[in-house]
Amino acid sequence: MSVIFLLLTASILIAALFLLAFLWSVKKGQYDDQQSPPVRMLFDDKPTNNNQ
Repeated sequence: MSVIFLLLTASILIAALFLLAFLWSVKKGQYDDQQSPPVRMLFDDKPTNNNQ
């Protein structure tokens, strides 16, 4: 029976860590731009000057 409590506690702690990581990424703006990533590959890169 004590194993169930140990596993339950461990799973709740891991779920809380994932929730905190998700909330931190939302707060830092990870999911703000949802339009440009799918079309970013369609734009040409700017030419670079390698004659230095």
